[in-house]
Amino acid sequence: MIIVFKKSATAGEIEHVTDKIKEVGLAVHLSQGEEITIVGAIGDETLLDGLPLEALPGVEKVMPILKPYKKVCKDMRPEGTVFDVDGVKIGGNKIQIIAGPCSVETVALLEDCAEKVKASGASILRGGAFKPRTSPYSFQGLGEEGLKMLKAAKEKTGMPIISELMDPRDLDLMCEYVDILQIGARNMQNFRLLLEVGKSKKPVLLKRGLSATIKELLMSAEYIASQGNTNIILCERGIRTFERATRNTLDISAVPVLKAETHLPVFIDPSHATGDWSLVEPLSKAAIAVGADGLMIEVHSDPENALCDGEQSLKPAKFDSLMNVLGNIATAVGRTI
Repeated sequence: MIIVFKKSATAGEIEHVTDKIKEVGLAVHLSQGEEITIVGAIGDETLLDGLPLEALPGVEKVMPILKPYKKVCKDMRPEGTVFDVDGVKIGGNKIQIIAGPCSVETVALLEDCAEKVKASGASILRGGAFKPRTSPYSFQGLGEEGLKMLKAAKEKTGMPIISELMDPRDLDLMCEYVDILQIGARNMQNFRLLLEVGKSKKPVLLKRGLSATIKELLMSAEYIASQGNTNIILCERGIRTFERATRNTLDISAVPVLKAETHLPVFIDPSHATGDWSLVEPLSKAAIAVGADGLMIEVHSDPENALCDGEQSLKPAKFDSLMNVLGNIATAVGRTI
């Protein structure tokens, strides 16, 4: 970290700042010129977290050398993170596909969908038991009953399951049933929830917030990682812009940017990005081509009668056709599905 002093800073003010740095165990490098005085704090910058250096007398600005998302930044693990979820490797060369209905509705529908997406090559089953909805009158999910259905589908198909956690009070319950905890876009900056998920050590899929910058997404991941859990998937699911042709605007550039900034695997959710099933295929192709480590795709056997997001769900036959195309694109970029 570099601390730049005002031209008017006194010797006493400079000494006061250097003493503060030394108190936390860092070394100090002092450089004094005719026009500017700079102090370099050498060592673990995280030891200075919480110390308001810019508020100290004589300080003009503070410039961190390390990125603020220290545990999830690329420098911490240049080779990238790969972790195992019940036999499924997340990260690395193999692209993983999460598929299933937006919400759990019935046992028959869920198990039918699970069997079909697995046969097409999906490796993880999705399904919402607790649903965050814009309207309080919309279907909110089946709760624990939905989790039981997901677990039954896993026992039948062998597929790991992912479902969304909305409330820290439900964390223990969710951990009994699911293999990956999903943190939705609306909870990306629910910092209490992120800290609790970090303590759980359960793998997490963290969705980018509706209006969040890439830095804000990474800082939210840092909250989880700060508690010792770096088994995190970052998920780009579209951001809110002035464009109304789609539900959200998929930031396809987020994938290479994130891959350069962090060691965490990056997925794309083309279903929520657009809200239109006909756009899922082209955006899925683009996601694989640009380097995504996985996709999260909504699939429903009867989207016309779906209780949630039927308009963006693929029918199983369409999903099967898409998987064949994606396999060719993955091969072209040196990866597998």
